[in-house]
Formats: sequence, structure tokens, C-alpha cells
Amino acid sequence: MGCFDVLLRGGRVVCPDGVIDADLGITDGTIVEIAPELPGAAVEIDASGLHVLPGCVDPHVHLNDPGTDWEGFPSGTEAFAMGGGTCLFDMPLNASPPTVDGASFDLKLAAAQGRAHVDFCLWGGLVPGDVDRLDELAERGVVGFKAFMCTTGMEEFPAADDLTLYEGMQRAARLGLPVAVHAESDAITAGLTARARVEGRASMGDYLATRPPIVEVEAVTRAILLAEETGCALHIVHVSTAASALLVAEARGRGVDVSCETCPQYLLLTDEDAERIGALAKCSPAIRPRPAVEELWAEVQAGRIPILACDHSPAPPELKQGDNAFAWWGGISGLQTLRGTLLAVFEERGLTLPQVAGLTAAAAAERFSLRRKGRVAVGCAADVVLVDLDHEARVKVADLRYRHPQSPFVGMPSRGRVVRTLVRGNSVIEDGRLVADATFGRIVRPNM
Repeated sequence: MGCFDVLLRGGRVVCPDGVIDADLGITDGTIVEIAPELPGAAVEIDASGLHVLPGCVDPHVHLNDPGTDWEGFPSGTEAFAMGGGTCLFDMPLNASPPTVDGASFDLKLAAAQGRAHVDFCLWGGLVPGDVDRLDELAERGVVGFKAFMCTTGMEEFPAADDLTLYEGMQRAARLGLPVAVHAESDAITAGLTARARVEGRASMGDYLATRPPIVEVEAVTRAILLAEETGCALHIVHVSTAASALLVAEARGRGVDVSCETCPQYLLLTDEDAERIGALAKCSPAIRPRPAVEELWAEVQAGRIPILACDHSPAPPELKQGDNAFAWWGGISGLQTLRGTLLAVFEERGLTLPQVAGLTAAAAAERFSLRRKGRVAVGCAADVVLVDLDHEARVKVADLRYRHPQSPFVGMPSRGRVVRTLVRGNSVIEDGRLVADATFGRIVRPNM
């Protein structure tokens, strides 16, 4: 019997401040030592020639469970683990019922327990008439509250008007939890969409035109003003414009507790790609022209956008068919490819491996108070991924583990084959296969 439960031997360990050659000692699911030539363990795993990265922590995922067959915890968490993910945050909408009170939280948790292959956090919903129920959600351990500033397409999860946002942020501030907003102006998007339909315009290009950058910038400005007034921690999801990132940075400079994330689709795809790909690339905010993509990259490189999230929002194939872009389901499947597509371009974009780890793990864990997640460091949970960075390929449909294996990233470059994914020291993925019965994912609450 060795000194540790599990020992990762001889890897290139990606720590927050650099990459070192070291062994990793794990006991009781926790990293207890990082050093060369550690003594043996009950289980030793050869990591020679591989990089040891923190498992991805993705704060923006729609598994649509319970009540739909659009994804679900089993397939969604398997796909995430295949891509090197170890902790995801499931959004409250697109499930039936959405997570807007204590009872629906309990149903969501029951749907996840015993069916999740990785750890998970749960968002609660902030919708009109819901403010008094935020306490129920906080008591159960939500990571925060999600609100839409535009139409969601779900009657059960309506957009939050300004009064709902204002009062919800007041309550969230008292509860010590953040509010995450989908920031798009409902008045502008609805008006432009109605005009396009009346005029019989229905192509992807027509859809993109109904969601110009000002739609996001206006809503981000309004959300920041409300957060500043209420003292609420605010998170802007899926930022698609540099202007929005700069607004966040300016607000932080004057003391507002606000953060933001972006997604691979806004860094890797352009409007021309969206028109070529069609329904699988429909999302909101809309995918931008090349100059805007380059401006967004500059914000990532400058550290003003610290979090990369996938906004995985799948749908059955039949909801992605037809000639009317406005009728297509608006959501992209990207849970499995989050880090691989970034690794394919990180060097040419001037990023380091510790920065990649920060974008895909550490920054989200820090922002949402997951003290033991997101870093390869002594005292953190042993959520680690062994990656062969010499392996380069292209995303293939056959490799996707989604319930509905479709994605706009199919055919795009991906780098870094995931050789093994461990959650709290337990192997979930080994050599491209799900370890049998590895359904030990559990809920993670803030400050755990």
C-alpha cells in the first residue's frame, strides 16, 4: 500500500503559475502533494508524455433535464467528461418544470443524482412573480439566479422586466448570490424580427440582422446600472461584442461587482460561417462578422473576458430543419468541444496553457465561489484531465456523445486527446471510453 490513494506519475502539470514536470498525489479525492518522484500509491497512473490540466468548469450549460429528451444528465455529462470537463452549471430553463422554486429544484436534483458522470452546480431562475421564491432556491444551494432580458421562447420562463430585475437583484444581494443575465434588448429584437417576418425575410442572414451588436450593448448597460444601484453581483453571459466587455471592465473599475463570459462560437465562427452552416449555428446573441470576432479576441487576450463557457443548448434535429431561420431552435451544441477547439488555436492567439486553464476552469470556479474546483493545486479537488497535446484532429459527428450528435463545430480543428478524466480522483473517462457505472457526480454548492 502506498502513501496516496491515486498517484499520477510523470506528467506535465499545468499549475496556475506555470507548467512543471511532477507527480500528483491524491488522497480522499483531494490533491495533497505535487512534486517529482513521489512515493507510490494504491493506484498509479502513468502520465508521462501527457499534460495534466484542471478539469473544465463550465458555468453555462443547458441539459434540459427533467421533462425533455433534448439532452439529459447522462449524455450531457458523458460528453462533457469526454472533452475534459469535471464540473458544469446547469441552467434553470428548457427543463419541465424550469427551476424557479424549491419544489422544481428538488425535481432537478433528483434527475441528476445517480445519473451524472461529473459534478454539477444548479442555477435558479429569476422570472416575473418569482422574487419571493429566491430564498427557497438559495437555501437549497443554487449557485445564483439566471434572468433573460429578452424573450426565451418558453412560456414557463418569461423574460424579466426591469422591475423584476431590480427587485430580484435587491433580494439576490441580500442572499449573497449573483444574478446572471442574458443581455439583449427585447424591444429592439422583437421589433426587428416582426418587421422581417412581415416582409417575408427568413434566411440566416435575415435572422442575424435582427440582433445587431447594439441589442447586447444596450441591455448590458441597463443590467450594470441595476446591479450598481442594488449592490448585486452581476454576471453577463455569452458576451459577443468587445463593447460589452469594455462596459464590464469600466464598471469593475468603479467598484461594480460584475463579470462576463464568452463562448467558442463567438471566437471561432463568423457571420459567413453561420450562413454557410445554417440552423446548427443559430444562437443568440448572434454570431458576428470577422472584425467583431477579432475585437472580441483582443478582449480575451487582455484578460477582460476571463471565462469561456459553452452555452450548450441542444435540441432534437427536427427543430433545426426547414427554410425559415426564425423557426429554427436557437441554440448551439458545444459541451464536448469547449477546450479542444480552444487548444487548437491558443498558441497562435498568444495564450499560454495556464491561461487556457484559467479561461476554461479557474476563473469560473473563483467567480462563483467554488473554493476546491478549477485548479491543479494542493488542497483542491482532484478534478484533473490527462491530455495528449500532440494529438490534432477535426471534430467528428461519430465522436460526439450528445443525445443528438450535431454541432456547428463539426469539421473544425481540435487539439489535445483526452486520455483520462478524473473527478475527485475517480476515473470517469479512460482512453475515449466511459468507465462503467461512473455515475458518482454530485452537487456542488457555493463555498464548498
